[in-house]
Amino acid sequence: MQDTDLSTAEIRRRFVAHFEALGHTPVPSASLLLDDPNLLFVNAGMVPFKPYFLGQETPPYKRAVSVQKCVRTPDIEDVGKTTRHGTFFEMCGNFSFGDYFKEGAIEAAWDLVTKPVADGGWGFPEDRLYPSILDGDDEALGLWKRITGVPDERIARLGPKENYWSMGVPGPGGPCSEILIDRGPAYGADGDFSAEDRYLEFWNLVFMQDELSAVRSKEDFDIAGSLPRKNIDTGMGLERVAFLLQGKENMYEIDVMFPVIQRAMELTGRRYGAGGAQGEQDDVRFRVVADHVRSSMMLIGDGVTPGNEGRGYVLRRLLRRVIRSMRLLGCEDRVLPELFPVSRDKMGETYTYLHQDWTRISTVAYAEEEAFRSTLRAGTQIFDLAASDARKQGATVLSGDRAFALHDTYGFPIDLTLEMASEQGLSVDEEGFRRLMGEQRERAKADARAKKAGHGDAGAFREIADSLGRAVEFTGYHEVVSEGVVSGIITGSATAAAASAGDEVGLVLDRTPFYAEGGGQLADQGVIELANGARLAVLDVQSPVTGLVVHQVKVLEGEVTVGERAQGLVDLERRLSISRAHTATHMVHKAMREALGETATQAGSENAPGRFRFDFSASGAVPTSVLADVEARVNDLILADLPVHAEIMSQADAVKSGAMALFGEKYGDRVRVVSVGDWARELCGGTHTATSARLGLVKLLHESSIGSGVRRVEALVGADAYRFLAREHVLVAQLSEVLKARPEELPERVSDLVERLRSAEKEIEQVRVAQLLAAAGQVAAGAEDLDGIAFVGHRVDGAGGGDVRTLALDVRGRLPQDRPGVVVVIGAADGKVSVVAATNDRARAAGFSANALVRAASPAIGGRGGGKDDVAQGGGSDASGVEQALADVRAEVLRVREAGGA
Repeated sequence: MQDTDLSTAEIRRRFVAHFEALGHTPVPSASLLLDDPNLLFVNAGMVPFKPYFLGQETPPYKRAVSVQKCVRTPDIEDVGKTTRHGTFFEMCGNFSFGDYFKEGAIEAAWDLVTKPVADGGWGFPEDRLYPSILDGDDEALGLWKRITGVPDERIARLGPKENYWSMGVPGPGGPCSEILIDRGPAYGADGDFSAEDRYLEFWNLVFMQDELSAVRSKEDFDIAGSLPRKNIDTGMGLERVAFLLQGKENMYEIDVMFPVIQRAMELTGRRYGAGGAQGEQDDVRFRVVADHVRSSMMLIGDGVTPGNEGRGYVLRRLLRRVIRSMRLLGCEDRVLPELFPVSRDKMGETYTYLHQDWTRISTVAYAEEEAFRSTLRAGTQIFDLAASDARKQGATVLSGDRAFALHDTYGFPIDLTLEMASEQGLSVDEEGFRRLMGEQRERAKADARAKKAGHGDAGAFREIADSLGRAVEFTGYHEVVSEGVVSGIITGSATAAAASAGDEVGLVLDRTPFYAEGGGQLADQGVIELANGARLAVLDVQSPVTGLVVHQVKVLEGEVTVGERAQGLVDLERRLSISRAHTATHMVHKAMREALGETATQAGSENAPGRFRFDFSASGAVPTSVLADVEARVNDLILADLPVHAEIMSQADAVKSGAMALFGEKYGDRVRVVSVGDWARELCGGTHTATSARLGLVKLLHESSIGSGVRRVEALVGADAYRFLAREHVLVAQLSEVLKARPEELPERVSDLVERLRSAEKEIEQVRVAQLLAAAGQVAAGAEDLDGIAFVGHRVDGAGGGDVRTLALDVRGRLPQDRPGVVVVIGAADGKVSVVAATNDRARAAGFSANALVRAASPAIGGRGGGKDDVAQGGGSDASGVEQALADVRAEVLRVREAGGA
């Protein structure tokens, strides 16, 4: 549209510089992963500031500016089809917390948007800009006219669906104003603001002024009154501004994304923008590739690994859509190693950690591609069976449930199912497939709603937080018994004044020694005793909103009421046991990084009483010798009795000190750094032992894969580790007694027994094969003469693929070589059917093909296969069809013979 020389990085830089000059504190982007039960990913620029807008925390600044990484997943299917749908995007925002309001927000936005490029602005032409307001917001209308000089007829009045903002729950809300740009009549009719491609919104200014008591929909809500402090929250899509300023048609063509499309064109031989129906389909696929490569890379960069649920499932889906789109564009080779580095080089100009952490990021991505390629191979076999079943039943349509099973169970994309069905003359019940997909989505939404409801009502939590006026004080770092006051009771989704014996409720104290689950550490348990004699068992402790600690309790006796004095008593043995596990996790993390390199970063953990699990990035299995070295290193440092201490410092100072920050964790401006001596140092809010010697002993149990590029170590600590080793000692003693060997001789003795067993199995196998081949002469002697063709159709039960092939070839060699010979042997073992066809030279000269014979046998056994004219092999799953398969092969031999082949 503008065709300026401004790069995306420069547009971003000018945005931050503009607001920094206006007194805004620059705030770095938060991780895409925040501890919010209602969000998979950060999906808007204001999300990291929610505690300030909700009044849960006091903002450390009155004005802020940020460029926040965001991911939105509901529109994945629309990616590439429009100019504006992307999964990963960057949201530029300026925020005011009770400082300036509508006038300041409008002035600052208009100045940056219209200021000439030479003066540090973006240089949008004013005559093509259209502000919008919430219809009826006369204050905003007057400000836009006065500040910008835009005439009344160029200010769009829009309804609440477009121009009222809320979080979808009771809390703050307010009218919006947008800045739209007119892209010209080629994109829609004059004055038609519903034609979003014509009047494209690129900046949204939210005037947060209302207190909402109920939100039923985007257009249906109740305003209880005005907020005591009015706030500003703006959002400006960086990619949208970039494609407007760079003269591009859509976000996929901007400087940080189009290089991926260019590389994809080189790999596929297809051309982006070629036109025509095929060209339009290809363009969508190219754009999907550009978007999903970048999105996947940024998600992995923030610690997400492919999986089958939640965040991991989203990542897996994005990566597989890239691979599938490239396949549809004609490239079936590995593509991620070609595309990912291109995106890294562009995004790494701003996000330098992509270069620093590239080994881990690329390992995760490339391993997932390899896994999906295997899935495609397996899914192809499953599809072939489904297609065979459909044909056997005389159907021309593959059922929706079979297509859905391929998609849901085997990860097989529906478009691939459609393509392969078409190749085999079948159609697919797409309506049935879509219906089942819709039902699955509804179940997922219902589950999400249930989880959200199970987490408690945000309004109830906020009501208690407001009554407190501050964060709950956690005293558990220094004590396990403390006095407090009952500040709130939650039953279901509402607050209550009291609870009686037998009730299970959420209880909030103004100060508590109980640790709320977080950072991989399980919650404390214990009891709460009230001054009135009531007694409560603490079952769980959570922090559903920032600054609030909710104890899930069961009232054992008496009655608990709000305002009552209480004493919290943490289960000391459980606390100490969990603390040992948490400190051990830090030590194993550090030792793993020493042994495997800096890429072996923590990807998750759980610290439970006496045991812990530690997930970390690794390209493959960790050798047993390395695990032994890690275990020895940790236990040596346990004996060294290193002091464990915590200190509070700024994030910048923590990073300078060498402290590790973990993916997905939310850190404030002031952070807690836990150090084990001068050796291991991490940002951590958990509880720990006073010295390393308090751990006693750490025993690593085993190491395994839990996903692409992620390994897991499970371990015991303290008394649990000792008891495990004691049991191992008893087991070794028992083995020594049985084998009459000293403990140090056991590996050699067991190895000798295994080798002898293998030798015996080989001898048995040789005898079995000899017996099988001994029958070959008799099978060959029984060959049927089909009008001059020596034909053997033989069934052998209990034989696998290898045996069937051996027998078929041996029989072929025993047939007379002076006339055509055709051999087909079918074996059935363990529910699997194997078929091998072999032809001699005279048969091939006469037009017989082993490949064609296997294809003739396959439908009856529910299988597929192929090979060359001399030998071909296939398999199936329906043993009941073996006789029919042999009959079909015999008929095929006669057909070829009658056709004059011989």
